[in-house]
Amino acid sequence: MRNVLSTTLFSLTTLAATPALASGGGEPKLDPLHHFLIKNYVDLSLFGVDISISNSVVWMWAAVAACFAFFFFAFRNATVVPGRFQSLVEIFYLLVKGMVDSVIGEEGKKFFPGILTLFFFVMFCNLIGLIPGSFTSTSQLIVTGTLAMGVFIFSTGLGFYKHGVKFLGFFVPSGLPVVLLPLMVTIEVISYLARPVSLSVRLFANMTAGHTVLGILFFYCATLPIWGGIIPFGFSIVFNAFEIFIGLVQAYIFTILTCVYINDAIHMH
Repeated sequence: MRNVLSTTLFSLTTLAATPALASGGGEPKLDPLHHFLIKNYVDLSLFGVDISISNSVVWMWAAVAACFAFFFFAFRNATVVPGRFQSLVEIFYLLVKGMVDSVIGEEGKKFFPGILTLFFFVMFCNLIGLIPGSFTSTSQLIVTGTLAMGVFIFSTGLGFYKHGVKFLGFFVPSGLPVVLLPLMVTIEVISYLARPVSLSVRLFANMTAGHTVLGILFFYCATLPIWGGIIPFGFSIVFNAFEIFIGLVQAYIFTILTCVYINDAIHMH
């Protein structure tokens, strides 16, 4: 009986623990950061620029495919009285719509499709990484940084498009004494330029930290004897559920901050 339980526990955790295991020919060693290594599947270069297809790229494609499948199967046989799956999709849809309406207002409708796409892409990138043997693309700073920089450039360009040079007035707080203007303008500019940094690092750090903890728990599940592996196995189940929640929350935070930045560009406040 003990052997059966040991085998079952090992089978459930070995695949998930693989990224955390690093063996140099001897006993397995704890290496939770192995999960975040980029591996090229197809080496490609275009005019000296590396455009190789890596595990990060493949799992981002998987996230996009999951987005399409999520909507396709939900609305393939859509009804006036929605079923469970259709209701789930509609909940997310209304969540993002309410976010756009409350933060940006009427002018936010034209940006809603892009914001909805961003939300689902980040969400699925976060959640797909919880599948044993997969890869969390949002645990890479280059990915979150690219998304954040895209939001930053778009919102800044929108501000200048809407207001022209007057958009620079966004960095000058109203009702401020002239003597404090140089200091406050400097602070405002620095805080504005820090937006893509905070937006990208927040998502990257949360995904990296959570998956590192899971890697450590799975390592002990797979290497400890049955009596010692039950406790980390139980914690790994609870923490997996918590990571699903974190993945959803981080997608929500990334999206609502995007709405805030677009609102600032439109209304300059």
